[in-house]
Amino acid sequence: MRIAVTKMHGARNDFVVIDWRGARDGDVVALARALCDRHTGIGADGLIVLESSHAADARMRTINADGSEAEMCGNGVRCAARWLDEAGAGGHIAFETDAGIVRSEIVRRDPEYLVRVAMGTPAISALAVDGQTEAFVDVGNPHVVLFRATVDDVDLEAQAAALQNVPRTAGTNVHVASLAGKGSLDVRHWERGVGLTMACGTGAVACAAVAIERGLVASPVEVFVPGGRLVVEWNGMGSAYLTGPAVRIFDTEIDPADAFAG
Repeated sequence: MRIAVTKMHGARNDFVVIDWRGARDGDVVALARALCDRHTGIGADGLIVLESSHAADARMRTINADGSEAEMCGNGVRCAARWLDEAGAGGHIAFETDAGIVRSEIVRRDPEYLVRVAMGTPAISALAVDGQTEAFVDVGNPHVVLFRATVDDVDLEAQAAALQNVPRTAGTNVHVASLAGKGSLDVRHWERGVGLTMACGTGAVACAAVAIERGLVASPVEVFVPGGRLVVEWNGMGSAYLTGPAVRIFDTEIDPADAFAG
């Protein structure tokens, strides 16, 4: 049985998207590992699985490249919103996720697809890391935010690996941020289940929220990530909003048996 798949990215955080809303029976974890493999599969940071939902327009599952499942994914939501918009669902899509209902809005379709997503209210608390006070942020999934003079001041992979061995921060995403100018940040990301990535939507929101709370910047905040530019809006109390691109790279069909054989 061949299945349709779409390769997409949001600020070069890339995904394979599949529509699983019909009667489907398959191991999506094994499929994610096979499709996301950059040597033998299509290659991606994660697999976005669209399923039927009684609570929203669709349920969105995010399976990381290693087969683990994320509660939600900000860049993935934008890609899924574009996919459904182009399939005729319209420009306002609500997704059921493990982090709750996430609502999206198509801001622009031409010349670049831009999608704005209501990401929920960031919950920020203090965290001691190597004798320094850092920030732990819950945006429906967990993040540690390290502020430094430049984003190259931290060995991000080593720091993230160390934090996985601490009970409070095991399984967290880790980011390093620095001020890039008035109202803007530079950010690098390490995502659990993937490693270093070109962008992390929830991570961008977490970093911007900490900077806003500390009075370092005011909303809206431009967040420059290795894969491009994202914009975060937050008034310090309600939901934060993330706006960024959603790019459709190609559509194809695959035989899962071929993917697993790779």
